[in-house]
Amino acid sequence: MLKISKQMDRLGTESAFEVLARAQELSKQGRDIINLGIGQPDFKTPQHIVEAGRKALKDGHHGYTPANGIPELREAVSFDLKRRYDVTVDSNHIVVVPGGKPTMFFSLLMFGGSKSEIIYPSPGFPIYRSLINFTGSKAVPVSIKEENNFSFSADDILEKINPKTRLIIINSPANPTGGITSKLELDKFVKEIIKYPGIAVLSDEIYSHMVYGETKHISLIQYPELRDQLIMLDGWSKTYAMTGWRMGYAVWPKKLVPYVTRLCINNHSCVNAATQHAGIAALTGSHDIILEMIEEFRKRRSLIFKELNAVPKISCKMPGGAFYAFPNIKDTGLSSKTAQDLFLNEAGVATISGTSFGASGEGYVRFSYANSIESIIEAIARIRKII
Repeated sequence: MLKISKQMDRLGTESAFEVLARAQELSKQGRDIINLGIGQPDFKTPQHIVEAGRKALKDGHHGYTPANGIPELREAVSFDLKRRYDVTVDSNHIVVVPGGKPTMFFSLLMFGGSKSEIIYPSPGFPIYRSLINFTGSKAVPVSIKEENNFSFSADDILEKINPKTRLIIINSPANPTGGITSKLELDKFVKEIIKYPGIAVLSDEIYSHMVYGETKHISLIQYPELRDQLIMLDGWSKTYAMTGWRMGYAVWPKKLVPYVTRLCINNHSCVNAATQHAGIAALTGSHDIILEMIEEFRKRRSLIFKELNAVPKISCKMPGGAFYAFPNIKDTGLSSKTAQDLFLNEAGVATISGTSFGASGEGYVRFSYANSIESIIEAIARIRKII
């Protein structure tokens, strides 16, 4: 009998894909399923990006590339950061990887271990806790509270720091809550965390373009005093509807670049060559289509907020960013998992239980509004009937 390493038992999963599989199974059985579960834009990748990838293949970009990404792409990322945040980032500090998860994995491999503690948001992206556990570190959750509009509290994080703390994970705009952390809280956090130069900060900013209302996204890359501790994660998947292209990047402290590059070489060698040329087109080409997509998400956000709050015994905060709503279902008397299953099996609406994102997600369900206005209206109408 094959003997699998015990550490594999510590590896979790992402429930959104399990719900997707179940929804697809029901669809094959003839059920009409509306998917508000998966966190994926329902738009096509803009045509000029697709054409850039196709041209790269025709031009012979079929081989290996530098492990950290082709220079032209890293320069395009540097240019984009300057344009968006008015910060100058050395392109040699930028490492391009296949999606957002490798940056998480590499960060946790560097700082995790049996004698380490890692602070992460809860409810939060489930892969955080999964990978923390996999490395043997102690996972230390920080509750992200509805009464704070799902913004993290700097004080709540700082009070959990101790001599074993090696890494703090921050996510804004946040999955699953849609919460945005204010500049006031970020200022407070940075002012204190720089007093702990031995603690790294992983800032997951993959939804940075998806901020609505008058609020603007504040990136931790805008704090020069934090740069030597900061790993800033972003990418193409959400903003440019490129989830299947598998490409993300991170800005790393100079001293960590050789280590993460070595991890890239050991893990995936390099990112797909043609995809990287498509990434250049995304950053340097017209953003008109992207702005149209963001505007559509803004309309859907207002709609799902209105529709969910019209369902008896359900209340919902207005999401600040990303494309998720995280309504409170406690007054229904249903557990989050029961509600998820009820919505899918009885109403034909795929959603994700709040507990998929941590124990503090109990009493909530995540809705993705990366679907059409018509589908959102119909989905909430079905849920209203069974509630």
